Parts: sequence; structure tokens; C-alpha cells
Amino acid sequence: MNMTTVARPDIVSQIGNTPLVELNSFSTSSVKLFAKLEWYNPFGSVKDRAAYWMVKEAERKGLLRKDKSVIIEPTSGNTGIALTGISQALGYKVEIVIPDKVSAETKKILKRLGATLHETSDDLCPRVGAGTDQSISLAKAISKPRPDIYYMPNQYENDANFLAHYESTGPEIWKQTNGDVTHFLTGCGTGGTITGTATFLKEKNKNIKIIAIQAQKNHLLQGLRNFEESSMPDLFLRRQKIVDEWFTATNEESFRLVKALAVKERLLVGPSSGSVMASMLKAAEKLESGNLVGIFADDGTKFKSLYDQQGVFTDTEYYNILKNAKNLSKPAYALV
Repeated sequence: MNMTTVARPDIVSQIGNTPLVELNSFSTSSVKLFAKLEWYNPFGSVKDRAAYWMVKEAERKGLLRKDKSVIIEPTSGNTGIALTGISQALGYKVEIVIPDKVSAETKKILKRLGATLHETSDDLCPRVGAGTDQSISLAKAISKPRPDIYYMPNQYENDANFLAHYESTGPEIWKQTNGDVTHFLTGCGTGGTITGTATFLKEKNKNIKIIAIQAQKNHLLQGLRNFEESSMPDLFLRRQKIVDEWFTATNEESFRLVKALAVKERLLVGPSSGSVMASMLKAAEKLESGNLVGIFADDGTKFKSLYDQQGVFTDTEYYNILKNAKNLSKPAYALV
């Protein structure tokens, strides 16, 4: 029985315009905290934006041919899911190079969407830098000899990743806050989300503070990167001066805030959103007033196995939260 999910071509029109919600349990009368819920994108994460912009730019340049081209990309999960879903909808095959430590649920979703997986022994995220970039090297090794078939978007260098957020995420946040955002926070991997969104926001108001969040060394926070373990991607290096302040999120505090968000806000979030929440609280402690916006990159439905391993929720707690959660959106890969 074929369980592959193939999305309709028009599903790409649903990318973006994700909700911004106030985190009332954590806000005060003078310091407001808001979450941008990126799992409302059709393939369940903030990476839908970059994936779509990269594919459309490749089409514009004539680098892709319907029903012939194969898109290949190294990823820790969400970009792979987004690329696979979007590319299948638009008529391209996809191969994903992924670290074997990525959650079992993520791999299952990729296979269900029709991706061919190549697993490597990298740590959780494909590393950037000589001698550590097994996923990236393998993707290049597969694609380089066959440019007539393979196209590698390379989210770590591709400016379409930046433009996706400059042209969509930044304007949405500005509009949704009526221009009153004072701080923008997001976890960092490729750097596309933070540099694209921040560049737009700073053009609107140069006083908006941009806070970047990296993961601790040897982390379990899928989608985030530690820039001591792995070099900063070229995409990020080109615009890193846009960042005003850096926080480092630990596994412990990230998982603790995952649970706190579930209990206090009925939000079931992914680990990187816990990292963003922990950093928002640290930033808020220093302020007398402000409106802080954080990117919640994905929900927690892909991470039950990880949460089991780390003791974040009992089975009963997890399923009760899943049943009663607010703001859960059914992604395209959940369709049969």
C-alpha cells in the first residue's frame, strides 16, 4: 500500500501569513511577549518559506526541469520536509541527506512525502566547516557529477533563504504588531530567518533589537546550531552584524520551557521554540517595557520520541496536551 503523500500544486499559496499570538502567562502589563507560530505553514515549519523561495528562484534561473530534475539538500529536518513537500507538489523528485540523530518522526515524515534519504553520522545538524560537514559533503558529492539531473539549493549560501524572510516574515511581523515590535528573537541555523527578518525590521525602525539564539555544544535542539562546533554559514556571515545580542540555549532550559508552554499556554512546541522562549524571558527581565516577538519554528508533534528520551512528558501528559492544545494546525503531510 502506497502511503506517500503528494500535495496539490496550489498548496504553496498557503505559505506565510502565520499567526502572531501573545503569551499571556508570560507577559506583564508593560512587557509583552509574542510568538510567531510558523507551524501554520503547510508543511509545518518556518522552513517552508526558504524552501519555496529557493525552488522558485531556481525555476526562474532555468535550473529545474519538471519531472526530470532531482533536488538534493543536506538538512536537520524541517528544510527537508518543506523542500520535499513543495518540490513534489511542483513536480520534482527530492533526495535528502540527513544526520542519523534526527528524530524518527522527522524521517518518517520525509519518507511519507516521498523523499529518498541518505543518512550520515553527523551530529544533529549538518555541520559547516572543513572536516565536519559530512551531510553537506555527501550532498555535493552526489550532485556535482550530474548537474543535468541534480540541483542543490544549498540553504547555507543561497540568498533566496534570506529573501524569503525579508519579503515575508519581516513584513508580517511589522504589520501584526502595528510597528510596535521592540525586540526580535529567533534560533539560528543557516541564518536566513534572523538576517532576512531583521534587515526588514531594522529598515523600518533601526532601534529594534535583534537577538540571536544558538544552541549549547553537543545539543539536542533540532534546527539550531552551535557556532563553536560548526562554522557560521556563508549566508549568515554576510549579514551577521545585524545581530545586537547573542544568547546560548541549553538543552535543560529549552525542554523546561517546552513543558511550561504546554502547561501555561496549551502550546505544544518543538525544542527550538523552547530555546526561543527561554531567551525571551531572559531578555524580558532586563526591560521596563517592550514588545518581544519570537519565532516558534515548529510544533512538538515530530518530537515525541525525543521528549520520551529526555523525560519532558509522560505518555499521559503528552497525549493530554496533544488533545487539548491550542493553535495546532494539521500539516499537509498528515493527509492520507
